[in-house]
Amino acid sequence: MTAHPVGLPDPDAGPRHVALIMDGNGRWAEARALPRAMGHREGVQALKRTVQAAPDFGIECLTVFGFSTENWRRPAEEVSDLMGLVRSYVASDLNRLEREGVRVRVLGRRTGLPADIAAIVERAERTTAHNSRFLLQVAFNYGGRADIVDAAQRYVDQLLAGQATGPLDEAALGAGLSTAGGPPVDLIVRTSGEQRLSNFLLWEAAYAELVYQNVLWPDYGAEALGDAVRQFRQRDRRFGAIAARPVLAAG
Repeated sequence: MTAHPVGLPDPDAGPRHVALIMDGNGRWAEARALPRAMGHREGVQALKRTVQAAPDFGIECLTVFGFSTENWRRPAEEVSDLMGLVRSYVASDLNRLEREGVRVRVLGRRTGLPADIAAIVERAERTTAHNSRFLLQVAFNYGGRADIVDAAQRYVDQLLAGQATGPLDEAALGAGLSTAGGPPVDLIVRTSGEQRLSNFLLWEAAYAELVYQNVLWPDYGAEALGDAVRQFRQRDRRFGAIAARPVLAAG
């Protein structure tokens, strides 16, 4: 077994795939009498720290909730600023991610995105497609319900085109999700103290462990991620089965 940094959880013990609901940017800014945009900018720095720290814990895939299908309802100025952060993040970090073996995959609907954002998404995926050391999935213009609906519609389209037969089952629906082909989600973490999924990875969350942390996202990093990993490793994952009882010796 390879050595790992002292004080970190054993990287061989899992989780392999962690999903993060990055919550609390606005509250972080408001607590400091700053514009919400500053909270979002600091949130990008937290994302960079977390992506860099994740492999030290044995994490192979990180899925982050960047922008939901419901976020379009936010004020136009805030939506515009969030789009600007996508532009700046890719411009500042894409080359480093590519060099460090990170593959970027964007989940969610491409229709409705501004043309330049759609081009940035395509470039990020194309530039890193050959990488395999670490998978970073960014849920952008994503909603769990919408993704399930889209997967069902894809199967209907395949039926009508004669490319599929038979009733829709779990395997066929799962193959149509934007997460298809990725590793199963082991752990979903939400920051800021809120305790709900907010339409994130509804299908994939079926047997994921859930951890809620009272940390605002701009303050997140290796220490908070390590705490979430430790909580995961204290759980008893049975996937619907009953834990085996120890066999007692006859007396």
